[in-house]
Amino acid sequence: MKLSTKARYGVRAMLSLALDYGNGPVSLKEVAQHQGLSEKYLEHLVMALKTAGLVRSIRGKHGGYTLARTPSQINLKEIVGALEGSIAPVDCLNDAGLCEHSGGCVTRQVWEKMLQAMNDVLQSTTLQSLVEQHSQYEQSKGAMYTI
Repeated sequence: MKLSTKARYGVRAMLSLALDYGNGPVSLKEVAQHQGLSEKYLEHLVMALKTAGLVRSIRGKHGGYTLARTPSQINLKEIVGALEGSIAPVDCLNDAGLCEHSGGCVTRQVWEKMLQAMNDVLQSTTLQSLVEQHSQYEQSKGAMYTI
């Protein structure tokens, strides 16, 4: 199971907005530069995130994008869901009718556990937790260690 660039880049863009949360709107150009991403590609991602109610756009000279809710209220499951749709590793988890064996398929139980584990991780990881991890990482880069 591999997430597409849409999900990976979308999470990175949302993290950029979370890092600047409370400081006003951020332009896509700034997000693109900060994350090393294509501004054109980000435009498509932000539209899907806006449709999902995760970001707001602000027009005008000092406009840009901001999170629609606080970083602690947005989790990765919402972001990935808005950009990827279902993350089920097999299609029969979304529609049991696709497979004649789904009722008694023991491998399907494995895929269900896998999906549940992924959902649990994405649901429990908020943008705020990523902001905190980022802050710890930045602090540790400057730390000096002596023995």
